[in-house]
Amino acid sequence: MGHARIIRGVTLGARQMDYVMAARAAGAGNLRIILHHITPNILGPIIVIASLDVGWIILGIAGLNFLGLGAQPPTPEWGAMLNDARPHLQTSPHLLMIPGAAIFLAVLGFNLPGDGLRDMLDPRTRRPGS
Repeated sequence: MGHARIIRGVTLGARQMDYVMAARAAGAGNLRIILHHITPNILGPIIVIASLDVGWIILGIAGLNFLGLGAQPPTPEWGAMLNDARPHLQTSPHLLMIPGAAIFLAVLGFNLPGDGLRDMLDPRTRRPGS
């Protein structure tokens, strides 16, 4: 629901821009205005939201697999690997560290570009001269 609220707000803001009013004055239809003027200008926030959410999805899937609620044993899953390695923590800690590091790097790999995109596309966070 939060995503819909953000996308709605961005869409309503884009709808009030001068280029949309100019297209409407030039006789463009609603579908053309939506496809050619509004959609390209709201794709940035949508991409940022999606890239930041991928990290949460990875963590959620790994958590469910850790609890045994995900894919079943023949399928290799990071959360299941963590759960299987838990009894061996004292003798072989690398069995926990490797899947944990993989989860960490995967989440970081999606969150850092998403955060960078947000900073790049948000005009309020731009520094003067850039």
